[in-house]
Amino acid sequence: MTIHVSRCYFAYRRREPILQDLTLDLPSGCLVLLGPNGAGKSTLLGLLASGLIPSAGSVTLGDLDTRRRGDLRPYRQQVGWLPQQVAPVPGLRVREQAAYAGWLKGLSRREAWDRSLDAIKQVGLHELAERSAAQLSGGQLRRLGIAQTMVHSARVVLMDEPTAGLDPTQRRVFRGLLEDLKNQASFVVSTHQTDDLEDSYDSVILLDRGNVLFQGPTVSFLDLAPHQVASGRRAEAAYAGLVKGEA
Repeated sequence: MTIHVSRCYFAYRRREPILQDLTLDLPSGCLVLLGPNGAGKSTLLGLLASGLIPSAGSVTLGDLDTRRRGDLRPYRQQVGWLPQQVAPVPGLRVREQAAYAGWLKGLSRREAWDRSLDAIKQVGLHELAERSAAQLSGGQLRRLGIAQTMVHSARVVLMDEPTAGLDPTQRRVFRGLLEDLKNQASFVVSTHQTDDLEDSYDSVILLDRGNVLFQGPTVSFLDLAPHQVASGRRAEAAYAGLVKGEA
């Protein structure tokens, strides 16, 4: 199941609209959301997470519509959200923080606790289950954040710049997690980085100033790069060509 964005309009108070008449169907699998600063990526993620509600249009998952108050809780149980900064909850251990996230999503205390162990196993943190979350490294905190999105069996997981600030080893671990988990949920990852695009993502959406410049399979995006560009630079070249063309 995928999220449908239909003719969405959104503007922050007394400002120019960020998104106007935006329509998207987010495919299953791993999708990367690209775009320069101010493109509307964070606003779109906020709409997909139901943290923001469109002034017009709709964001739906199956028959759940974020503009219907009664649909918000079941919608949020289906959609996980990983912000750019994952903060440890004071006083909680790793497994406890994952369980707490599940409880906030509507699971019973027992169910959240039971599922939390599987969630931290999926991200390779089970050996640190009893460690204080405040003692985790930056990369480990990102993994705990992913566990928090998976503990309630989310069908779609949204991630905002999940590899920002990570070293090459930590980024490699993240790529491995996506590969391991993509059969359990669909992922939408907002990033400025194109380095891992070819190896990690099935499809691409490129936004600029609220407009969709590209939406389609990763292979089609890479084909937009000039033929003479080396294989490791194709994503960067395709991105630059599209965004430059709109400048």
